[in-house]
Amino acid sequence: MKKTLRKFILFYISLALSLAPVVADAATDKKHRQVSKQSKTSSKYKAVKYKASGSRVKTRLPARKAVAAVDHYDGTTPLKLASAKALVINQLTGEVLFAKNTNMPTPIASVTKLMTAMVMLDAHLPMDELLYISDEDVDYLKHTTSRLSVGTMLTRGELLQLALMASENRAASALGRHYPGGANAFVKAMNHKAKSLGMHSTRFVDATGLDSNNISTAEDLVKMVDAAYHYPEIRQVSTLPSQEITLYGRQNPLNFVNTNALVRGGNWDIGLSKTGFINEAGRCLVMQAQISGQPVIIVLLDSAGKLTRIGDANRIRKWVENNDAGSLGTFVSG
Repeated sequence: MKKTLRKFILFYISLALSLAPVVADAATDKKHRQVSKQSKTSSKYKAVKYKASGSRVKTRLPARKAVAAVDHYDGTTPLKLASAKALVINQLTGEVLFAKNTNMPTPIASVTKLMTAMVMLDAHLPMDELLYISDEDVDYLKHTTSRLSVGTMLTRGELLQLALMASENRAASALGRHYPGGANAFVKAMNHKAKSLGMHSTRFVDATGLDSNNISTAEDLVKMVDAAYHYPEIRQVSTLPSQEITLYGRQNPLNFVNTNALVRGGNWDIGLSKTGFINEAGRCLVMQAQISGQPVIIVLLDSAGKLTRIGDANRIRKWVENNDAGSLGTFVSG
């Protein structure tokens, strides 16, 4: 009996000793991942002071490159995109370079905010006026979260920055709510603006894009992106990599990043950018960019994965860079 008990004790001691290095390696690996994650944060900022709201804004320098799945496409073969709807045009000539399901109406999610910005700017309202976030700006439809708590006060200009760069839904909602006549008048102005731009397959029902009844087509969105590009404020704000803002009553700043990884990466010459996502719309991306010396408007709608629209955009750039202008328009699908 004693011999049997001794064997069991020796067995468990040996087992414990054999597992100790495994547990230690796991803990070390976890700690390493935490340190690596922290080391990616840049400490370089350019400070900007907004006197009207008293908030302090720091524009973070690009610290992260856009990462997508390995793609061996070299641009020498016909272009194939994963996005369900897509349109690429030369902004200068209007020439269609690539088209795929361009006239199919689809929800456009936060791409809506480009129209929100244009309508707000068309009203010539004071950009330094303090506006507040109210319960009316809370998303009770999709239940998305926001770091702009009810009662937060920011200038109209700051709300515009957060709506476009970080796609802050409460910021966009507040812009519409503080429009003369309120949110209903704002949506009416959005649809009037769309009609004036020839966007005949487009309908807006809110300022955020959270409602899936905000619909458009790739053809219409090219018109909207081209129009938005003529607003210097939209060009500047939508291409900021990130910002840090210290709100009233808070000691620590909040860092807001651009929702477009290509803007954060800094490898593109992007003149305007807006992303969008709700389940009904998929992942969306619209951009104006310079590729091989020509201004190009890119519209990508209903992409399935988080990196699909980024991969499609990179394939478009390779394709434009490796084909002469005369042959680009021959690769049109859908």
